[in-house]
Amino acid sequence: MNRVLTRVLLNGKACTVYSFSTSAAIARPSAMTELIFPSHYHNNYVSCGGDQWRRWLSSAAPSSSPATPMAEKELKGKDSPAPETKKVENPVVSSYWGLSRHNITREDGTVWPWNCFMPSDTYRADVSIDLEKHHLPKTFLDKVAYRTVKILRIPTDIFFQRRYGCRAMMLETVAAVPGMVGGMLLHLKSLRRFEHSGGWIKALLEEAENERMHLMTMVELVQPKWYERLLVLSVQGVFFNAFFVLYLLSPKVAHRVVGYLEEEAIHSYTEFLKDIDSGAIQNVPAPAIAIDYWRLPKDATLKDVVTVIRADEAHHRDVNHFASDIHFQGKELREAPAPNCYVCRAMMLETVAAIPGVAAPKISLK
Repeated sequence: MNRVLTRVLLNGKACTVYSFSTSAAIARPSAMTELIFPSHYHNNYVSCGGDQWRRWLSSAAPSSSPATPMAEKELKGKDSPAPETKKVENPVVSSYWGLSRHNITREDGTVWPWNCFMPSDTYRADVSIDLEKHHLPKTFLDKVAYRTVKILRIPTDIFFQRRYGCRAMMLETVAAVPGMVGGMLLHLKSLRRFEHSGGWIKALLEEAENERMHLMTMVELVQPKWYERLLVLSVQGVFFNAFFVLYLLSPKVAHRVVGYLEEEAIHSYTEFLKDIDSGAIQNVPAPAIAIDYWRLPKDATLKDVVTVIRADEAHHRDVNHFASDIHFQGKELREAPAPNCYVCRAMMLETVAAIPGVAAPKISLK
């Protein structure tokens, strides 16, 4: 037994040392072979080999043994500074629901940078639209709507004067409200009566979205001051609730008011263009969001942006006067199909105009 134990220890084989008696070992000589385990099983017992026994029995100071690769890695990690983490510009947010947007590119192959609108929402504005149209107020309600808009213009002229950039910003915060209110109320009416809207819900909501994009463009050009932001908060709160009540009481008056508001917007943007042409306002480069949204050339300027926005306002003017005429005839909006959305109309005109020998159709809103 002693020879077997000595041979195992001298050969450096791993063994597990338990507390057992010599008599038990002699009685069971096969127990020694059963206790040979790999050296890394040392959680509940002490593993050792011949070299370890020699170090324990020696009186010399223990020599530094070469560190294992894992230990060297740990020591190196403690001494060396932590690696710098690279900042990811567009981090991918992992979602349990598996929702992610595919990579979208422009026509030239560059990455689409916007999340607020997609390439399918972009269009080229129809700048050939008639800007001189005006609805003559004939009935009493028409005159009330017309005078109301003219009265609202007085404090605006006093406050902004010739600062048409700030004026346009304030105008767009108001102009984006009617489409949302009208679309929301028509949506609830459609659900309540179990009937279709004739496409007017989508038409009015697209109008609100288009006006919001006007505002996002103007914010890129004009940085509002703190008191102008406060004015926007107050005006939006008052106008939303007032227009909400007006639309509930008389949709025909509400749409007529919006039609006259859009006529005033056309006038304001026309004066804006005059100041740009005269040099009173610098014709700065167009912001990137406007270039992508209206498909403007890369070298587009502020004048190009104001021109396409004015064309949008002219379209909104026609749509709202048309909606008011439907109500004045004693009908509901769903009885008259909504005009094609401005984006679809502009894209259709662009597609037809690109066909050789085919004239672009004249689309009437009435």
